[in-house]
This record gives sequence, C-alpha cells and structure tokens, in this order.
Amino acid sequence: MQTVFITGTDTDAGKTYVAVALLRGLKALGYKTVAQKPVAAGVNASGFNTDALQLQQHSTEPLSYELVNPCCLTDAVAPHLAAAKAGIVIGRFSLTQELEKLQAVEADIALVEGAGGWLLPLDDHNTMADWVTEQQLPVVLVVGMKLGCLNHALLTVREIERTGLKLLGWVANCVDPDMAYQQENISYLQQRLTVPCLGVLPYKSKPDLNIILAQELINQL
Repeated sequence: MQTVFITGTDTDAGKTYVAVALLRGLKALGYKTVAQKPVAAGVNASGFNTDALQLQQHSTEPLSYELVNPCCLTDAVAPHLAAAKAGIVIGRFSLTQELEKLQAVEADIALVEGAGGWLLPLDDHNTMADWVTEQQLPVVLVVGMKLGCLNHALLTVREIERTGLKLLGWVANCVDPDMAYQQENISYLQQRLTVPCLGVLPYKSKPDLNIILAQELINQL
C-alpha cells in the first residue's frame, strides 16, 4: 500500500477538501482507498470531528471512526493545548501504531491528513513533522490561495525539503474566491517551487478535476 501524508500551509488551507477530492478521484480511477486524520481538535454535537467524518465517508474501504481519527480532542484549539487540558499525551509511538493498523487494511492507497500546518506541535518537544519524518512518508502540500500564501508556501516547502522527505507536489486550493491576482500568485509558485503543481482546485468543486488531481498524484508515486 502507498501511504501519502497531506499537509497544508496553515490551518485553513483546505487539507480535508483536497483529501476528499483525491479520494473521489482515486475511486473513479478504480483504486481502493483508506484515510486517516491521526490528530483532530474540535468536534460536532455528536462528539466527532467533521473532517475525520468526511475522510471516513469517502474512503472506499469501511473503517471505524476510531481508526480514522484515533486522537479526537474536544477543544478546537492547537492539539497540544487541547491534549494538555484533557490530560492526554499525543505520543509518536501511538500514532505509529494507529498508522500500522490503517496500513493493514487491504487497499491501494492511504491518505493521512495532518492538522494545522507542517510544524504543528504534538507536545512541548515534538511536532507532527517529526513523526512524518520518522515514518518517511511522501508529502503533498496544500496551499490555501489567499493573501500571505506565497511566504507560507515557500517556507513550508523549504522546511519539508530540509528533512529529506519526498515532496510529491503541491495543490493550489482557491479558498478565497475574491483573492486579488489569484492566477498571478499561482503562476509565481509554479515558477518558484521545484516540485510539480498537481492541480488547481476552484472555490466550488468540479468532479472532473478530482480525477485529474488523483491521476497526477499517481504519476508522482
């Protein structure tokens, strides 16, 4: 099974939106998929994280919620703060155990969605990036196209490349429909970043783009 980690330039970059687009596209291409959001902060009235529910819904293989989102924190704040308040330790070993359970499911591709940005703290000493590096997972970067995204994207790519991980590519996710000079910003990143742009997702989803995005991902694996 191929496992891909999806990170973002910041909290509202649209990681789940892109992950769901990939899951839909991969399904249309005939791939069996599973997905996981190891750490999530913020729940609905039923006590579930809505991002994780979307990953569960769009995976082709049936998964329990507990496998999709093994660490579900109530407060919608930085996970290490929510965990501290709840008296929980987000351990890298436990994240690895849950990932191994996911990878034991019979499927072709597993998408693992991060929380927040690349350097999201897990505790006072460890970040999500530390764990991804430990697991040697290839990465897809979601760039939320809005004011400030150029700096965020360049810094994130520099940090990912510093770890030596394989950055498969990036996705321009148009989170702000009114962004000034949107195409110019996308063009700038296409010229500056050394990894391919896997696709540009508009503010409103277009199913045909999901398939194109998924195929571009497959081409990089």
